[in-house]
Amino acid sequence: MSDKKITVLDLLDLELSGHDALNLKCIAGRRGLPRSITVAEINRPGLALSGFYENFSSQRVQVFGRGEVAYLQKLHKENNIEYIQKFFASQMPCCIFTYNLEPTDDFRLIAEENCIPLLQTDLTSAEFSNRIIRVFSNIFAPKQTLHGVLVEVYGIGILLSGHSGVGKSETALELVERGHRLVADDIIDIRCVNGNILLGRGANTLISHHMEIRGLGIINISQLYGVGAIRDQKEVQLIVDLSDWDSTKEYDRLGTDQKYRELLGVKVPVIEIPVRPGRNLPIIIEAAAMNERLKNMGYNSAKDFNQNVLKWIETGDAKTAYNGNDDSY
Repeated sequence: MSDKKITVLDLLDLELSGHDALNLKCIAGRRGLPRSITVAEINRPGLALSGFYENFSSQRVQVFGRGEVAYLQKLHKENNIEYIQKFFASQMPCCIFTYNLEPTDDFRLIAEENCIPLLQTDLTSAEFSNRIIRVFSNIFAPKQTLHGVLVEVYGIGILLSGHSGVGKSETALELVERGHRLVADDIIDIRCVNGNILLGRGANTLISHHMEIRGLGIINISQLYGVGAIRDQKEVQLIVDLSDWDSTKEYDRLGTDQKYRELLGVKVPVIEIPVRPGRNLPIIIEAAAMNERLKNMGYNSAKDFNQNVLKWIETGDAKTAYNGNDDSY
């Protein structure tokens, strides 16, 4: 069970649109709207309504489709409210009726008595189940806040990290100028969805597409470059760590030893790029993004280079090149 929670009222007030819209409205039990939802799962209560309560998941949102409503109508005709009373004794967060189905009068009355909200949606049971699980996975997803800049380069979500003043925002601005997209600057909220997908977005959606450029001030990327230069969220697929050039430090020259950083239990590839005057960071980051796409497609340039070198050594060409063909020495 998660330590996070929302209320039924919060669920009703969610501003969702398109394929995420739940189209919910409350039809009974308004006194129970402050009830908490603590589990990111739903339950179809057919067995419980028939009197079988072993392993009944009462802490979940209960979804009623055509089968459950048909059974409620059968109980209503038989004037059998014992099972309904026992059902509501479990104190679930709420009951949701799909297809704009209506509960029976006795079901509505007992729900009111127990202060359990009854909600209704015009969506089918299958579509509603998919949408609410997707909504719950976002709400209950583990979260972490990071300092950095999140950009999309050639379809790859890249988190630019490094100490303040190293040039993250300036590098991101140059990437936007080259046709790539800004997700957020400065404070990034990371959510782990489905256990292995890290979605990043601005901590404050109202100012996430603004950038602070030292010497210039605050600029609005969407106003300067158009809506095509921004996006609301993006999966974090690569971390680029910008650091000041250190002549005494050994930097990776081949790329055969991939480093990772763990965020919310997910390992994300990391590359370190030293910063010094004359280095074209946007071009390097573009190359890193394309290289990451190649890796995702199954091709690793560094490993391929290493294998070619080994083959060259095994053929004896390396020894010949080293010794040379001149016998005068």
